[in-house]
Amino acid sequence: MAEKELDRKILAPDGMIVINKDHKIIVFNEAACRITGLSENEVISKNSSFLFDDSTDKNSIISQALASAEIISNISLLINCQSGKKLTVTASITPVEQPSQGTIGIILVFRDTQETLFLYNALDEKNKEILEEKNKLETIFNSLLEGTFTINTEWEITSFNQSAESITGYSVAEAIGKKYWKVFPSEEGNEDPQLKAFIAEHQKELLRETNIIRKDGSRTLVRINSAPLMNTAGEKIGRVVTFEDISLMKNLSDHIEERFHFKNIIGRSKAMLKVFDMMENVITTDSTVLVTGQSGTGKEIIARAIHLNSERKTEPFIAVNCTSFAETLLESELFGHEKGAFTGAIKSKPGRFELAGNGTLFLDEVGDIPLPIQVKLLRVIENRQFERVGGTKSLNLNARIICATHRNLETEIEQGNFREDLYYRINVINIHLPPLYERKDDIPTLVNYFIQKFNTKFNKEINHISSDALKVITHYKWPGNIRELENVIEHAFVVCRDETIETEHLPEKLQNLFERLVNNNVSSNTKSLLELAEKQIVEETLERFNGNRTETADALGIEKTTLWRKMKKFKLL
Repeated sequence: MAEKELDRKILAPDGMIVINKDHKIIVFNEAACRITGLSENEVISKNSSFLFDDSTDKNSIISQALASAEIISNISLLINCQSGKKLTVTASITPVEQPSQGTIGIILVFRDTQETLFLYNALDEKNKEILEEKNKLETIFNSLLEGTFTINTEWEITSFNQSAESITGYSVAEAIGKKYWKVFPSEEGNEDPQLKAFIAEHQKELLRETNIIRKDGSRTLVRINSAPLMNTAGEKIGRVVTFEDISLMKNLSDHIEERFHFKNIIGRSKAMLKVFDMMENVITTDSTVLVTGQSGTGKEIIARAIHLNSERKTEPFIAVNCTSFAETLLESELFGHEKGAFTGAIKSKPGRFELAGNGTLFLDEVGDIPLPIQVKLLRVIENRQFERVGGTKSLNLNARIICATHRNLETEIEQGNFREDLYYRINVINIHLPPLYERKDDIPTLVNYFIQKFNTKFNKEINHISSDALKVITHYKWPGNIRELENVIEHAFVVCRDETIETEHLPEKLQNLFERLVNNNVSSNTKSLLELAEKQIVEETLERFNGNRTETADALGIEKTTLWRKMKKFKLL
């Protein structure tokens, strides 16, 4: 019974109560019910004084927390329980804030000190039992889930489990007795001194990620751990190394991160709605897609979004910038090469077409591919087969191809820079991204997104952009499109020390544009009615409290430092 009670308490040891700004209890979780003996129905919608005596008093900890918006940790509170019993609990209080509303409530998390002591004692007993079995389990822990091998003091493999076989491609018979780096080679294909040192001196709280080369020559990203191997006398006789294939997990993690990071696929302008409609149509097909648009409009973002919403989303997304390689290297990069195919090809290497597998191959700036490579690319797309440079074996192309370019390929064809037959092969479906200046309706939404992004990055609280700053941003031509807009907002965050981005926080070229707009009577008002009203409220409140900033800040419901910034802004210092 004691073990069941322990398990039940471990699942939800902390009581949680949410109280809104009107002192009403709006959340009372299962653990809170268990600790207090009160049911959720008995508590919800009650005033917080039902649980905490004098909680509505101005000097009470609940009122202070609602007013100050500060995090309060590890305090002792008396809470009213069933039948009038009072219980001492350890609690922490966190404010709930909305940018435009201030503090709208608090979250109070608490724990019964007696229950905590019970859990500590019970867990201590469990820990002692686990420690007694630790040495017996250490060498086989997670062996069914992770690749595991052991090595002796000469670095020779002495055991090799089935997961290790599956990940590396080597059998037990091929591995036993070999130096570990013969079946667990680094990216260079031989002994890696840094990896060897890591295995030999590894601290258990650290992990290492590295690429290994499987028996078939393919590369796999693994995460490695190691520990000393002991005999019954407690002497070190080698190391036990565990590793897991994280290539798929890394691929999915990267895609998920990209999906949520690239929220600048934002917009409800007519031009962007057409883009979204076209994307919806192509994600259910395997047709080749050509994404066109100026630099900085987000062509790769569109390609990734198509991949992530297709049936291929669990497969690799391989991107190649075709301008990053010389002609002699681009062919090898795309198709791979065999050992000895050219000077410097000391070993075989798979190309991007091969690495893409059943996923998506994204060819960025396809309009810059040299004509000789265009011929080979055309043949690959037509036949769905290719060969490594210097090889004779045909490999199948299973990946979907998405291309992108900032060039007008029809003009390039007229000038003899791009093959017409290749153009028709890659331009089965065209998605054209409009320049930012043609989708002005999306600019405020993009600005708000970047403000939220950089608030997190710079740990600031800039929540507004002035009407004049937004107006000049809207009038700017944006030759660099979304990428340039992001850089402008980041620049503003670096120089802005207030809560609002003003025109003086923008780069000089936009400030000059603002001056021209003012001279042309596009915008002659640098202070909005809202700012004037705010200044009047601050000024009147200061007068009411005879200039006392603490009392003024309390009355306005803001921090003292925020009041100081507003006084500086409105020249009230």
